[in-house]
Amino acid sequence: MRAYTPGGIVQGMQLSTESTQPVLNRLRRAQGQLAGVVRMLEEERDCEDVVTQLAAVSKALDRAGFALVASGLKECLTGGEETDTDKLERVFLSLA
Repeated sequence: MRAYTPGGIVQGMQLSTESTQPVLNRLRRAQGQLAGVVRMLEEERDCEDVVTQLAAVSKALDRAGFALVASGLKECLTGGEETDTDKLERVFLSLA
């Protein structure tokens, strides 16, 4: 029996390393960028520079989310069964 989160995502499903490695790489880059933003704030850097870097972090996180959707969300949600497009749409739009 599959368990679902309130958003309809199947719990206990595993994505392959092949599909998650690019997402992990993006998240690690975003983590480094975010650390840079923290340092910039601690160093009282120019506000425009901080906001520019923060926008880059936000975009990196968005891309990681979309990459995850593109690489494995269908399998994650359906477990290989027929796709519930309403569920896919809800999860995809949660990234917007």
